[in-house]
Amino acid sequence: MNKLLKTQTSQKGMVVSPHHAASDAGLEILKKGGNAIEASIAVASSLAIHYPHMTGIGGDAFWLVYDPKEGVSFIEASGYSGFDVKKELYEGLSEIPFRGKLAANTAAGAVSAWDLAFEKSKIWGGKINPETLLGEAINSANSGIKVTKSLSDTLKEKQAELQADTFFADVYYPNKEVPKEGDILIQKSLGETLKRISQEGFDSFYRGSLSEDIAKDFSKREGFITLNDLNNHHASWNKALELQTSQAKLFNASAPTQGVASLMILGLFDRWVEKLPQLDSSNHVHLLVEATKIAFSHRAKMDTSASPEELQAWLEPEYLDKLSEKIDLQKAKAWGKETAPGDTTWFGAVDSQGRVVSAIQSIYHEFGSGLMLPKTGIVWQNRGCSFSLDSSHIQTLMPHKKPFHTLNPAIALFNDGRVMAYGTMGGDGQPQTQAALYSRYAYYNDDLQTTINKPRWLLGRTWGNSSESLKLESRFPLDCQEDLIKKGHDVEILSSLDSAVGHAGAIVWHPNGKIEGASDPRSDGKASNL
Repeated sequence: MNKLLKTQTSQKGMVVSPHHAASDAGLEILKKGGNAIEASIAVASSLAIHYPHMTGIGGDAFWLVYDPKEGVSFIEASGYSGFDVKKELYEGLSEIPFRGKLAANTAAGAVSAWDLAFEKSKIWGGKINPETLLGEAINSANSGIKVTKSLSDTLKEKQAELQADTFFADVYYPNKEVPKEGDILIQKSLGETLKRISQEGFDSFYRGSLSEDIAKDFSKREGFITLNDLNNHHASWNKALELQTSQAKLFNASAPTQGVASLMILGLFDRWVEKLPQLDSSNHVHLLVEATKIAFSHRAKMDTSASPEELQAWLEPEYLDKLSEKIDLQKAKAWGKETAPGDTTWFGAVDSQGRVVSAIQSIYHEFGSGLMLPKTGIVWQNRGCSFSLDSSHIQTLMPHKKPFHTLNPAIALFNDGRVMAYGTMGGDGQPQTQAALYSRYAYYNDDLQTTINKPRWLLGRTWGNSSESLKLESRFPLDCQEDLIKKGHDVEILSSLDSAVGHAGAIVWHPNGKIEGASDPRSDGKASNL
């Protein structure tokens, strides 16, 4: 956490993730001749074991996949609320709890993303079998993982909430104690489930013997997800949102994610390309923060069933031109809207053929709902706690409806041929961190790792921090902090390298075959390269 990293380079392939073991798992697949998708499946499964507080197979996923011949494709793999989930189940409550069976009310889509991506990898000529792809995750679940400080701190901070589930506590609080950093943590049931997936096929999670066991587990826990919900879940190839800027064409996930907000922020920033503020100055931060406020005000009106075509209207040049006129470089607009926290893992991979994956998967809050399915060892997400019990709210709870997602992976196709995959965890911080990374790299030519190492900011709530202020890491110069206060921002100072601003990563493929990768010193990750 105290050591700033350096950009990694390669000519053959690279993997970036927020945990070093997961990055290395992907790298091993590249060494075996695997492609970017195959490496990414290995990373995704490994993160489910090594970073269980941030992600897991009980959560959702979104993937952007770039092929030099086909361009960018988008996998949408989020789950609907259960067919039997209705507001009457929450009678007497003003909001959906974020722990327990009441929070576990949507199907989990992460494994369906692996399934769809795996079929694509075979079209690319991929030949590595699922048992090999999931091998590191299976072995680590059974032999044990080394507990990170992040995992130990989360289990300690959320102990009262999470220990309430005895099945969860048996695994993650062995001997009824919080595992310390460096301890070995075994997840045997989850490892067995991953082994079954590797042998029975990814679709077994939804339409095989594994889906039956998951449904039985839910029934025993008096939960809401049924076999019918699993049988009717399918990931799909959808149209990604895109935005042409002066530097590159940007791609991001469409509804039900906040990808449109990430693109709007950068689209508004691009309107200032002829009068760019100084790099990392108060005006640089202010401009992106004010763009964030405009983008988030639009996001609040977004229906999760909105089509890509509907959301593209917010990215039209004329529309963004008008919105940019609302930004006052000297004065901050009022802010105080409730925003969303969340835990997530972004990861990326590129192979020797220049094929790129930018992917993100999540169980929402730390350990999601905390509801453990005893036979399968799966901890289910709580994405559905973002539904409203207010019938007039745009996100009112209904059967078979998709909740709003903060997840949004990004890809940029630069005018000069470079391809950049980037993303982060961090709830509402995701679009803001994307904006910080991309603007520094694309507009100011910062070194890739430097864009991540540098201090970041966050407007609103995110993982581990629930206030609505403009949060600045303490490494911002004092004059920058003071100037932002003068502009009207409610400034709060974070630690030097604070996880509240996310665990980011990025990979860039150059037309000459050079690959650059960068991971976040705020995480436990690395860029692993051939």
